[in-house]
Amino acid sequence: MTTTTSTVPYRRPGLRRLRVLGQGPLFTVSVAVLVALVLVAALAPVLAPYDPEALDLSSSLVGTSADHLLGTDQSGRDVLSRLLYGARTGLLGPLLVVAVSTLLGTLIGVVAAWRGGWADTVLSRSMDMVFAIPGLLLAILLVTVVGSGMTAPVIAMAVAYTPYVGRLVRGIARQEKARPYIEAYRVQGWSGWTVCLRHLLPNIAPTVFAQSAMNFGYALMDLAALSFLGFGVQPPTADWGAMINEGQSAVQQGAMLPALAPSACIVLAVVAFGIVGEGLADRIAKRER
Repeated sequence: MTTTTSTVPYRRPGLRRLRVLGQGPLFTVSVAVLVALVLVAALAPVLAPYDPEALDLSSSLVGTSADHLLGTDQSGRDVLSRLLYGARTGLLGPLLVVAVSTLLGTLIGVVAAWRGGWADTVLSRSMDMVFAIPGLLLAILLVTVVGSGMTAPVIAMAVAYTPYVGRLVRGIARQEKARPYIEAYRVQGWSGWTVCLRHLLPNIAPTVFAQSAMNFGYALMDLAALSFLGFGVQPPTADWGAMINEGQSAVQQGAMLPALAPSACIVLAVVAFGIVGEGLADRIAKRER
């Protein structure tokens, strides 16, 4: 009598572990805030009551009114309109930083963990070298070469964030590689890269996604700081960091909203991304335990 042994593919929960909506009011509120920010950025041309770059010196520093719900800045531009349009640059820059750094960091981390040996040593030491350079300093140096605007800060911050992702991916990929199901697939004749792409990557994706959510908030804050210092998005383009810089003179004249409103938006977005990222990470850790 012969016995047939069937091999059942090992399937971890994967992306299903991200279904955490409704598990905690603070997390749910943070997700709602992020959704609202994305909608505001997408619908800014529809929602904005005025052209964000239209100057009207006769309406300089007008307080809140029916015509200007958040008042105007020192150049007579509507603060609410600039906030809505500023959400676009405020979210687009961090999105590019997170996308590029996550792609590069995941590639480097997986290759280092999967190949091991000299590849792991070279890639790990390379990440350590980049990690030693402060991201803001790298951005300022690149701006001096390329020029101010969004491109140089995004490239610099993407490079600076890559080691964070690479270290995380390398660690969890090495743990995943040591699990029995990886060896089982390889014994069945699957190539190493096939197992890596079809099974290892999907299983580490939730953790990477959670880290990316937190990185988004940090990138938003860093890019806003660069714009505030004059190295990022340049006036008259609406940007939250640049608006804070422009609003400093208004504060000295007693008008708080031109600087306070974009500051509140940055804080709200960073806190919301942090809560969502931490919430995802905590729930993934609980599932692992």
